[in-house]
Amino acid sequence: MRKLIVLFTTLALSLTGATAQDKPQVLGKSHAMQRVEVKSHYLLLPVQEREEIATVKVLADNQQVKKLNIRLAVDKVDYFVPLDIQRFGASDLQLDIFFHGDRRFTGAMKDFLCWKEMKQSDTFDTANREKFRPAYHHTPVYGWMNDPNGMFYKDGVYHLYYQWNPYGSMWENMTWGHSTSKDLIHWEAQPTAIEPDALGDIFSGSCVVDKKNDRVVAFYTSAGERAQIQSMAISTDNGQTFKKYKGNPVLVSKEPDFRDPKCFWNPEIQKWNMILAVGQEMRIYSSKDLTDWTYESSFGISADKVTGDVTELGCHDGVWECPDLMKLQVRGTDKQKWMLICNINPGGPFGGSATQYFIGDFDGHKFTCDHKDTRWMDYGKDHYATVTFDNAPDGRKIALAWMSNWQYANQTPTKQFRSANSVPRDLDLFEYNGEIYCGVTPSRELNAIRGKAVSKLPQTCEIVVDVKGSTEIVLSNALGEQVVMTYDAAEKTFAMDRTRSYASFSEAFPCVTVAPTYGDIKQLRIFIDKCSIEAFDAEGKMAMTNLVFPNEPYNTLKVKGGKATIYEIKN
Repeated sequence: MRKLIVLFTTLALSLTGATAQDKPQVLGKSHAMQRVEVKSHYLLLPVQEREEIATVKVLADNQQVKKLNIRLAVDKVDYFVPLDIQRFGASDLQLDIFFHGDRRFTGAMKDFLCWKEMKQSDTFDTANREKFRPAYHHTPVYGWMNDPNGMFYKDGVYHLYYQWNPYGSMWENMTWGHSTSKDLIHWEAQPTAIEPDALGDIFSGSCVVDKKNDRVVAFYTSAGERAQIQSMAISTDNGQTFKKYKGNPVLVSKEPDFRDPKCFWNPEIQKWNMILAVGQEMRIYSSKDLTDWTYESSFGISADKVTGDVTELGCHDGVWECPDLMKLQVRGTDKQKWMLICNINPGGPFGGSATQYFIGDFDGHKFTCDHKDTRWMDYGKDHYATVTFDNAPDGRKIALAWMSNWQYANQTPTKQFRSANSVPRDLDLFEYNGEIYCGVTPSRELNAIRGKAVSKLPQTCEIVVDVKGSTEIVLSNALGEQVVMTYDAAEKTFAMDRTRSYASFSEAFPCVTVAPTYGDIKQLRIFIDKCSIEAFDAEGKMAMTNLVFPNEPYNTLKVKGGKATIYEIKN
């Protein structure tokens, strides 16, 4: 389902004739230098995930041209990652390497396996060998991925950027990876969009289509060693390449957590608005030209001017991150309300990270919330960093979420890549018992991959369950592994139990997640991929996203209290 197209060479890896390096110069118990005579396109770096980070400085003509952190192999190679050494334009490079691990546990540095396995090649293998790589969810071709960011639509193409580590499948070296799609399902890998620089790693942010100036403008957090600041980059080729703004940073703060800028055009004030996550609050700014920003207000924590009493809105059990702010229609009415998305880690309803939201009003300067209760957009354990596409067609608010949880994201049982994004979801609002809530509906593009109805449960599918009151849905395999989903019509709740799903990699993984249904459920839509289950009320009043890692695919479906139709997924 995914088009794994990489715009550098993607042939099967063959080290036949690949060039080895000179022996390393050992400069101390944790310091070495490795000379590299550039003979091929890539230097293939061997990774061993259980090892500590090594810091590698790439030197050309005695000047540092690249710095990265990588878990270089000591006694076992888990996989390789490519370092493009031709890009530096030098015939000879030096790798200045500092190992941070304790030598008492790793042995003498001269004996590390990385020196033997580090080789050059003109090709890099991106063939998929992972049994848990999704078939119809976006994933990176290789390496670690977390937050989706910078998403926009222009000229028939959806652009998805994401937090990416090109040098390993665990969090590090934050860079903007880039993928494009015409249908939100089939994704094509593009060259790296924005790389770290002297201001820091490239953390999450957003892109806007600046129609007046025919450009795409990216805002992102430059995460340095001591500060987080906001930077800008400009693209004049529809987001394929970006040139960083010479006046960076465009916003600074003394706060240690100051990140994830979400920018949008607000026609009601004829200005741009930006919302930023700052500790446990959101800060709102405005601008006429995208470069000069004025602070407007903060949301999340307020103090009574007379009593000094502090009021906290929503959940404050962790750091607020990845905001979004949008105006939405309330179904079946002529009312519109604003919704502020606030991702939080930790503090989710079942531990770790999750997405909360607030419904209220926004005048371009200040957001006010209509409710005091905490509301979650998705009641699964693997739905985080949710943001929407800028400039989506037909005024749609299409969201993607990172399908993982910070409690175990680095430990999930994959190697070549790690993490996927959720299926696309359209957001709107609905009323229930006099309150307004966020509606989450599988995007209509998913209908195009619904294949024929089948009798046996395939590894990837959509299950539609017509509910006739309380219902139990059990997915299982011959090993006794199972996931149980339960709709309780009396309590108006939906639950998913994955405690008997494979979970040996983390004690935090087994769980039962429970969601309110805000009324009766008539039909469920359940999307199953190789490592995930996403369940939706067909009317968009409930969403639940959970990872699963069965040792064998679930091949048996049992339903009590409803009628299920299984649809295969079309390529």
